[in-house]
Amino acid sequence: MRSVIKNRAVVEDRWLHLADDAEMPTGSVIVSLARWRRERTTLLARGEPVGVRLPNTADPAELAEDLPQLAVVALEFPKFADGRAHSQARLLRERHGYRGELRAVGDVLRDQLFFMARNGFDAFELRADRGLEDALEAFGEFSESYQPAADQPLPLYRRGR
Repeated sequence: MRSVIKNRAVVEDRWLHLADDAEMPTGSVIVSLARWRRERTTLLARGEPVGVRLPNTADPAELAEDLPQLAVVALEFPKFADGRAHSQARLLRERHGYRGELRAVGDVLRDQLFFMARNGFDAFELRADRGLEDALEAFGEFSESYQPAADQPLPLYRRGR
């Protein structure tokens, strides 16, 4: 079984990324936005946790009404230099009030983790060629953040330090 970083710890991943043409297994699944649109009623009727993989080209508002029923929203980073999913994460947390698991998937590297967490991500699927234990150190590399973000809505000067 694959491991991921969740809430700043390495844990076994209980989620299965399901291809659009794959048979529906038992257990927790993450499906594409297209499959969610096609099979929403069937997926919810299963009575098991479901998540949606949102491409970084999609508007998070497309899922706004469904967010209370989704245990996971997986945001895609197709390549290291493409940061559109950072904006999606902030929108999901701050504008749409999503409190479920927000997972970074794709070309996710250690260097990004601290900033991803600031934007609201709490779970990370690192590239297969990267070590999870080493990546955990990224969360402690900065002792303080000046700007407001999803993880701390007040800027430093408003926190009374």
